[in-house]
Formats: sequence, C-alpha cells, structure tokens
Amino acid sequence: MKEFLVELTTTVPEGTDPAEVDRRRAAEAVRAHELAASGHLVRLWRPVGSKRSVGLWRAADEADLHENVLGTLPLRPWMTPVVTPLEAHPNDPGQAGPAA
Repeated sequence: MKEFLVELTTTVPEGTDPAEVDRRRAAEAVRAHELAASGHLVRLWRPVGSKRSVGLWRAADEADLHENVLGTLPLRPWMTPVVTPLEAHPNDPGQAGPAA
C-alpha cells in the first residue's frame, strides 16, 4: 500500500442538531479503530491549539484513499481533506541501512 499524509479539517454545518454531531463523532471513533485494524490508518495527530487532524494513512492509491478509506468516515461530508502522497526517503532512519 502507498502512504499519504492527510490533513482533515472538519466544519460542522451551522444549525446541525448537536445530537447528530455526537452520533457522527461516536461513529467516527469506531470507524477509525476499524481502519487502524485494517492497516489504513497508521497514526493520527491533532496539532496543539487546532481542531484539525493530521494523519498517516495507507491505501492502494489516491483514488482508493478518497473512495474506500476517507469516504467511509461518518464525518467525511463535513471534512475538507488535503492529501499529500508520500514516498520513502533514502535517509529515513526507520528504514534498513544502505544496501551492501
């Protein structure tokens, strides 16, 4: 699978019933756990002082990410995603050493 850095900004539409917001947020937590278990959601952060989230996600390609991963999030209709495809860096300390 390919990796993507995804920034998600969620804006609840004005006038939305608070019970609907609570329902979707609870469902979002469940879906995030499912996506983590399937290897699609690797890490998720919230920058200090921000209501947006930044995550490391995996999918077959960007179309798969939008349609079959992010598209399944209960809050997705209220989200604005910014997706950055990632590739390995030769100096990544998490990778094995240079080939002999």
